[in-house]
Amino acid sequence: MEGTNPVNKKLAAALSGGAVLAMALSGCSSSGDDGSSAKLSAWAKQVCDSVQPQAKKIAAANAAIQKQTSDNSAPEDVQKTDSQAFQDMSDAYKAIGAAVDQAGAPDSGDAKNAAQKQQGAVKELNDIAASYASLKKQVDALDTKDQAKFADGLKDVASELDKLSKNGNGALKDLEAGDVGKAMAEQASCKSAASSSAPATTG
Repeated sequence: MEGTNPVNKKLAAALSGGAVLAMALSGCSSSGDDGSSAKLSAWAKQVCDSVQPQAKKIAAANAAIQKQTSDNSAPEDVQKTDSQAFQDMSDAYKAIGAAVDQAGAPDSGDAKNAAQKQQGAVKELNDIAASYASLKKQVDALDTKDQAKFADGLKDVASELDKLSKNGNGALKDLEAGDVGKAMAEQASCKSAASSSAPATTG
């Protein structure tokens, strides 16, 4: 039976990395004391409230691609769905980057270090957004008339996604280490973002 299904499944597996990236700013990895300073709590709330709708957008884009993999979809449908999903993901990461940028450095006791971590995370988020925009272009350029070529092209997209999921979130993890992560873990919107973007794991 001909179809892009096996390749699509590979694409979907690689895509789960996108959800992991979204979780990096969702505070699900920390728990413990809730003695965060008022300023730090306010910072965490501002960031978490901004992340929540974007995490939902990323989860919806993920789900759209996963859904296409469950059918033996026509290449044109796969291309259309994947293209829109990558665009949505790019927009979402750009919006999260803007939110972190606008929030400024968290009040975590070491102002210089906090500012460096915050700017590193903003750069990383913008880089991720650019990577998804590039994947959208890659998918848009695939030849849907030739199924074999299309399948090969999707393999390349899946490889790029896999790299993205592995390389993606070191600076984000640095930003939410220690007290910052604890403050984010206390926010209801971050808990909600974590659950909406998690693939099958918990933080």
